[in-house]
Amino acid sequence: MVNPDGRTLVIAVLGLGEAGSVIARDLLAAGAGVRGYDPAVVAGPGITDTRGEAEAAQGADLVLSVNSAKAAVDAFRAGLPGLGPDALWADLNTASPGLKRELAGIAETGGAPFADVAMMAPVPGRGLRVPMLASGDGAERYAGLLAPLGADIEVLAGPAGLAASKKLLRSVFYKGMAAAIVEALEAARATGDEQWLREHIAAELASADARSVERIVDGTARHALRRAAEMEAAADMLTELGVRPVMADASRVLHERLSGTPNPLRQRRERLGQRLEGVGVRVIREVHDDQVDAEVTVGGRRCDHGLQVPVGLHADVDRAGDLVHVAPEGGAVPGEHLLQLKPLLRALGDGVPLLGPARHGTQRALLSAAADRDRRVRLLHRLRFAPGLGELDVLASEGGRGLAQQPDDRLDALVETVEPLP
Repeated sequence: MVNPDGRTLVIAVLGLGEAGSVIARDLLAAGAGVRGYDPAVVAGPGITDTRGEAEAAQGADLVLSVNSAKAAVDAFRAGLPGLGPDALWADLNTASPGLKRELAGIAETGGAPFADVAMMAPVPGRGLRVPMLASGDGAERYAGLLAPLGADIEVLAGPAGLAASKKLLRSVFYKGMAAAIVEALEAARATGDEQWLREHIAAELASADARSVERIVDGTARHALRRAAEMEAAADMLTELGVRPVMADASRVLHERLSGTPNPLRQRRERLGQRLEGVGVRVIREVHDDQVDAEVTVGGRRCDHGLQVPVGLHADVDRAGDLVHVAPEGGAVPGEHLLQLKPLLRALGDGVPLLGPARHGTQRALLSAAADRDRRVRLLHRLRFAPGLGELDVLASEGGRGLAQQPDDRLDALVETVEPLP
């Protein structure tokens, strides 16, 4: 490989470890002259071994820094005096965007072009053909020098740090998922369930598609409080098994943080409205859709009968068994209208549990307080009547024949429980 002036392209490789040695070998095979330096590794056959960064950079058209993020700044400062007037410095280390910007600042001060390069896959097995992203003022030239040698480079229009940012964003997902799998399998090995869990993980990965991301994000936000408790239990189990729960604890912390964020119901407001309208229920909201938050009352009204049932939604309510109550100030629902409630309750069932069947005895006094968020119920008065969770509210004065439930009410056949949407 030669330059436009007819000279052989000379590339210096700083760092001859796992990645650097493979890249240097491929460059040599492609016809480039390669100069190398590594304080701990002797250069391989055909590579000109040098005694330092500045010596390696002398006469090079391109310098590849493939040592480590910790050594990147010192290596650049040490090599800068050896750079020729037209030489390009490219940093291929996995480092933060801030460090890449620092290196770009050093390059600008020294009058050298700089390329921030992110290798997007393991180098072993791919070598120079590993997919790369490049940004910074030297990105175009970097691609122009290496692409003819077989390199796979995508140039990003942006400053140094952009390539590093994109790589690390993806690393949060890939490395985080890998760490969670490793921890889960370690625990499964301790319980004798490793093969079962391996098959389960493989099936989940194989079935993933574009919709999986939305499902995961939406479900995590809506069920954050419950899942935080679940991951706390999982961390306790791992501790009992002798496995340090690093990822389980991290998951718990994340879910606890998400459970405190506003508007956990916002993601499903449109779906809830569609379900209500699908059964002929007109949705009534006190505020604009974009402002719907926890504690906002969402009501439904059957247009043909004029029946309204206000339901209070709490931030952590999203499955059967969670706390939902008929607003006490709205009074009880007349028994003869229960049939009209059935479609509405079924529509609301994707996010809230429903009223349970009526039980024996008077269940609630008129306008008494509902159970609080912690599901505590206070005694109502000297008769010691108390509302029960999941019980139908019936006005004491409605039956006209005392406080007991009438035997011909048969209310339990009119109310059903539904499961939440997946």
